[in-house]
Amino acid sequence: MQSWKTLARSTIFDHSKYLRIEQHTIELPGGRIIQDWPWIITPDYVNIAVLTTEGMFLCFRQTKYAIPETSLAPVGGYLEPGEEPLATARRELQEETGYQASEWVNLGSYAVDGNRGAGVAHLFLARDARQLSDPHEADLEEQEMLLLQPEQVVQALSAGQFKVIAWATVMALALLHTQTQAGKIVVPLGER
Repeated sequence: MQSWKTLARSTIFDHSKYLRIEQHTIELPGGRIIQDWPWIITPDYVNIAVLTTEGMFLCFRQTKYAIPETSLAPVGGYLEPGEEPLATARRELQEETGYQASEWVNLGSYAVDGNRGAGVAHLFLARDARQLSDPHEADLEEQEMLLLQPEQVVQALSAGQFKVIAWATVMALALLHTQTQAGKIVVPLGER
């Protein structure tokens, strides 16, 4: 399979460091040219499933502008220019919660929108986390820090209580990872 080719690009809207829209001219593998392909540029970000030394998942109950009601949410935030995803994850965990973790598992990096861009989500599991200080920075939304048993996270996922796809994804991948490591889920050889 061949990738699409970008032949030209121009900025059609530049709002801030949080949103820029470009118009691309692209060539499809069969040679077809599309002149006005919209491309959305937003910062890459991290989401972190945090597992404490006591085996509890640290989450928030919070509001977000695009969500009409409260949601459960993991720790997360945008990468600063030049910052590596793991450095961002460590910084965000410390700033938002006062926690630090001794073990970090990279759960993968995923395109937010496979056709239009919109950044990359870098997902992590922080294990053996403990609170060493008070949170540093208040976010724009109201939030309440919660500690949930793994079974409560499964129930919350099943009930749709993580209302952003990246939030549900990081929590589900973290559960999958921890249960696979504990031998509760067996992955056949060759599929790891």
